[in-house]
Amino acid sequence: MTPLLFALDPSLALFEPLRRGLPAEAGALEYRHFPDGESYLRIDTPVAGRHCILLADLSDPDGKFLPLQFLAATLRELGAGSVGLVAPYLCYMRQDRRFRTGEALTSHLFARWISREVDWLITVDPHLHRIRDLAEIYPIPAIALSGAPALADWLVRRGEPGLLVGPDAESRQWAEKIAQRSGWPYIVGCKERRGDRDVHVALPALDAQQAARPCAVIVDDVISSGHTVLQAVARLQAAGFAAIDCIAVHGLFAGDAREQLLASGVRALITSNSVPGPAPAIDLGPLLLDPIRALLAGAARHSNSGNGA
Repeated sequence: MTPLLFALDPSLALFEPLRRGLPAEAGALEYRHFPDGESYLRIDTPVAGRHCILLADLSDPDGKFLPLQFLAATLRELGAGSVGLVAPYLCYMRQDRRFRTGEALTSHLFARWISREVDWLITVDPHLHRIRDLAEIYPIPAIALSGAPALADWLVRRGEPGLLVGPDAESRQWAEKIAQRSGWPYIVGCKERRGDRDVHVALPALDAQQAARPCAVIVDDVISSGHTVLQAVARLQAAGFAAIDCIAVHGLFAGDAREQLLASGVRALITSNSVPGPAPAIDLGPLLLDPIRALLAGAARHSNSGNGA
């Protein structure tokens, strides 16, 4: 049976590519707010026995998570065969240990709440640091895909060879993967974080081949405040690069980060359609389709075995 694809925001850029590519039927729902701010939700499509997929934008998540819980729980109450979550950007991965006494382990808490509501999860480049695998905190099947091949292919198609720059040690994995796929040289900087918005980035000395590249491309998984990228831009400008681009899987651009980056001299900000934003260049749909199909097949087998088939 054709799966159902739901989204609280059906204008999400990935909704139609996933619906067509799977293929899936668009699930109809009514979602609005009462005058006091509480959510109203009604599912219009019959879901009994159907396998359901939720496509969610979890950037700026605090106002979006409770309605998502309502949607997942209501699908279960109405008899959905399974409920899976596609969250290209997975929030609440930063606080994965207590740095100070009494801090909330929000990554663990969020994983616990998500896992109560859905049967499986797919995401792209979650910010794994001390947690090395989603299975450490998610008891449900949880797949973390890498967006690096899509970023590399976009850069190669553009046809302007450059120097890949990972601004800090955490960005090394994306710089390395893109370098392996594109054949471009890369360097990785060193970052000292003094606060949420106070960072210092140092880049290694460039050799002749690296310095001769026509452009520099700063690579990262996510751009949020933009302060790390701004530091890297300044160091690259000091090294003589006039053309500096930035490519990332998730373009969150908190506050006026986008405007600050463009004003600093960044020529182009290249991001995927993982979260809403202006003119994303990279479509993650092809990356997501086969893993979604595999998890749907697993859910169907589990459902059949539970029915004694």
